[in-house]
Amino acid sequence: MGLLRGVARTAVVAGTATAVSNRVSRRQAGRWAAQEQYAEPQYAPPPAPAPAADGSDVIAQLEKLGRLRDSGVLTDEEFSAQKAKLLGS
Repeated sequence: MGLLRGVARTAVVAGTATAVSNRVSRRQAGRWAAQEQYAEPQYAPPPAPAPAADGSDVIAQLEKLGRLRDSGVLTDEEFSAQKAKLLGS
């Protein structure tokens, strides 16, 4: 009879622990969902300004990009992408 009582007690303790754990998990999930609901929306960065009409600004920016690439700040791919943006292609 003592063995049966020990097994029953273990089952009750395990069941209670599972129920408490599930309740805590559901409560946390509800809090996280509520926090996400009130989170600030992420905004896209503003578009780049249009190049100057005479093109001198574009040339100056291309020269600056070239210096950044030559000094190692920009990779060749980053330079090409920025150059394409400046030239509108």
